[in-house]
Amino acid sequence: MKRIIFILATLLFSYIALCQNITGEWNGELSVQGMKLRLVFHITQSGTNYTATMDSPDQGAKGISMTSALFENNILTIEHSLAKIKFTGNLINADSISGNFVQGGQQFPLILTRHKVAVEKIKHPQEPVKPFPYNSEDITFENSIDSITLAGTFTYPKTAGKFKTVILISGSGPQNRDEEILGHKPFLLLSDFLTRNGIAVLRFDDRGCYESKGDFAKATSNDFAKDVEAAVKYLRTRKEVNTKKIGIIGHSEGGIIAPLVAVKDKNINFIVLMAGPGISGGDIIIRQTELIGRANGVTETDLQESIKSQTQIIDYLVNIKNLDSLKVKLDSYLRLKMLENPDMRNNEKLNELVNQQITQITSPWYLNFIRYNPAPTLEKVKCSVLAIIGSKDLQVPSEENLKAIKKALTKAKNKKFIAKELAGLNHLFQECKTGAPGEYASIEQTISPVALDIMLKWINSK
Repeated sequence: MKRIIFILATLLFSYIALCQNITGEWNGELSVQGMKLRLVFHITQSGTNYTATMDSPDQGAKGISMTSALFENNILTIEHSLAKIKFTGNLINADSISGNFVQGGQQFPLILTRHKVAVEKIKHPQEPVKPFPYNSEDITFENSIDSITLAGTFTYPKTAGKFKTVILISGSGPQNRDEEILGHKPFLLLSDFLTRNGIAVLRFDDRGCYESKGDFAKATSNDFAKDVEAAVKYLRTRKEVNTKKIGIIGHSEGGIIAPLVAVKDKNINFIVLMAGPGISGGDIIIRQTELIGRANGVTETDLQESIKSQTQIIDYLVNIKNLDSLKVKLDSYLRLKMLENPDMRNNEKLNELVNQQITQITSPWYLNFIRYNPAPTLEKVKCSVLAIIGSKDLQVPSEENLKAIKKALTKAKNKKFIAKELAGLNHLFQECKTGAPGEYASIEQTISPVALDIMLKWINSK
């Protein structure tokens, strides 16, 4: 009798499990090379079909549409064929799925639950706290060319006088005035550090972001340059500013924008390129793919396949100027690549996924970034230039970018530049282990004191 009850209980449990609703939010945490990376899957159902998106909060990624989602016989399978991502797990109970996450040939155990993963509060000991020993004003200024009101913060010493002043330009993506990323506020720290040392600083929200007006989605680096020009014009109205000593510090994409402004405005005194590119965006993307892939342990076979695909797509973006023709070519290529996965051949989401990819890589910003070569602009820069890149920067690698910057500024006959690699620092100028973006959030340091001191001493010499 006990055996019959046990069998009935087992059958009942199986029936209940099979009827579980798999839809909703599922949370998990990967352990990758000593780092903890949160993943969130959002699963929806329409009839008998499932769809899924994935977030990677610790890497700033959200709403990644997955290629396929399948739930059969208590097994959940979620896949992104182009990114070589696959999760397969068994439904243990209503709140738990146990399985494995595979990317680039590497496999990691992953348990998903309905409960959000507790975020370990990372201390950021460098982050400034009020009260500040200087003046800080929230201000607005106008980009009259595009009729946009931009909002920012202007900090300057409390002592009387006209101060050397810098404008901070953030990297790619919608950024606030602190260039806030993964819990860090690099521009808050940088502005605080410089202002405490007698230098006034203007930092502002990107157009269309936070308190600034405009349309971020339609903007390119050239549009952002016009916003910086408006910031320079505003500073020249401030009585606290020494108008002959205005400089620009640009981080990452900001290192593309700063030279554009300096070439147009001959009265810019100096520019600092923090991880600013010296080679084309297309070349940078290919190198990023290679270096970040290797740092994350992607197999050589998968890595070379990914580089080959990226190279082909970039070739189309660079050489096909007609947008309609470009989209047709990309549609054909991406569809072919997705159909290499047998699961995609009858996938109702194929058209949607292809269109999403095309929309992303033909956006105004991405097209401009891929096609733009900074060298011709750098060849016209006459003001003082400090270019610094970390030796472990995997997003803007130091060797090829510093070499290109030196070559361009030498061609410009500019004798007032320094191009320097900073040992052991990543793209955010943090002291790090590998330089992989997955480390950024877990590092307590926001900017290495070495980088801060180099910039301060150099700016003071101008």
